[in-house]
Amino acid sequence: MLRTLALLLSCALAPLPAAVLHCGKLIDVEKLTVLEEVSIVTSGDEILRVEPGFAAPAAGEEAIDLRSHTCMPGWMDMHVHLASESNPKAYEERFRLNAADYAFRAAVHAKRTLLAGFTTVRDLGTRDGVSIALARAIEQGLTEGPTIYNAGRALATTGGHADPTNGVRDDLMHDPGPAEGVVNGVDDARKAVRQRYKEGSDLIKITATGGVLSVAKNGQNPQFTEEEIRAIVETAKDYDFHVAAHAHGAEGIRRALRAGVHSIEHGTLMDDEGIRLFQETAAWWVPTISAGKFVAEKAEVQGYYPAVIIPKALAIGPQVQETFRKAYKAGVKIAFGTDCGVSPHGSNAKEFVYMTEAGMPPLEAIRAATLSPAQLLGIADRVGTVAPGKAADIVATPRDPAEDITATLQPSFVMKRGRVYRRP
Repeated sequence: MLRTLALLLSCALAPLPAAVLHCGKLIDVEKLTVLEEVSIVTSGDEILRVEPGFAAPAAGEEAIDLRSHTCMPGWMDMHVHLASESNPKAYEERFRLNAADYAFRAAVHAKRTLLAGFTTVRDLGTRDGVSIALARAIEQGLTEGPTIYNAGRALATTGGHADPTNGVRDDLMHDPGPAEGVVNGVDDARKAVRQRYKEGSDLIKITATGGVLSVAKNGQNPQFTEEEIRAIVETAKDYDFHVAAHAHGAEGIRRALRAGVHSIEHGTLMDDEGIRLFQETAAWWVPTISAGKFVAEKAEVQGYYPAVIIPKALAIGPQVQETFRKAYKAGVKIAFGTDCGVSPHGSNAKEFVYMTEAGMPPLEAIRAATLSPAQLLGIADRVGTVAPGKAADIVATPRDPAEDITATLQPSFVMKRGRVYRRP
């Protein structure tokens, strides 16, 4: 068995061939321009050089013909949940499935995400360490998927959106604490952050307000005190963690921003004061229009969600696209995110369509999924643009998305860290 594992690792981590990508077009996400006839030369897992024209491959370099395609940096989704996917039996499955069941599903979802063109993701909530283990397996070459930045267990207050005992019968509804991501007070908040560090997380995710899909009646009420959020943010800084805050309601958004969170997820009911705080704090917004549209649609399907969720889905789901229109015009910093796991994995690129419908030009939408997430994660020196020395994360579409954003729905080429996963 050990010999087999060693063989798998040696094959998975074998040296990558050098390649020359002949791109008919290349999107420069910094200047928001589209270049014609460009060659990208990769060596190992990095981009070696970018030059005009179609360069002849040197000895040992593979020529990849993308002359009728548009190339750009690999896309990045800042809000996914790889271990789960919405379905009418999802709430029942919590009591039937083991962590191993979710792990196998997560591997399938990760590959589907990669083949959809997304080479980096933030997983903002996973139980039993599933996505953390998945990230290690991908890094070791044991399975295929995007580079994953993990939040581990999301943090909630008792009865809050991420309390794992919501909606269960009395004998199962124990009083979870920081180890399970439930905090009440400053001391609990600090301990919960340290527990995520111990478990191998890369960042912290809190549920600053109620949520749509939790088995609880309020989808927007504030659920942390500002003091608790501030304690989380301060402790997170000790571990070089960012804090992402799920928040639908206006008051919860304001508390989270005043307390110093790095990003707001969803932000559905953001008001003018919230927009001002975004501008003042330079925090990022990850809108997840896809999730709002999906839950609103499925709330109309009898039996898809428990009864307590339906009014929340109908009230909150349809609003985020209009909020996007307002916040974009106000100059809020936006990073691409879908909440896939609520909507199906692999459908991530629909967010491009929804963003442009709400007024963001296509090239800005592409930047929101490339350079902007790299800046959010603090890794713009490594990914987010096509440039020498950057990671060879490259995606191509069969048509120019600057002219037809729906081209993103069918990527024709996907390269991650110099390895090709999809070809025309």
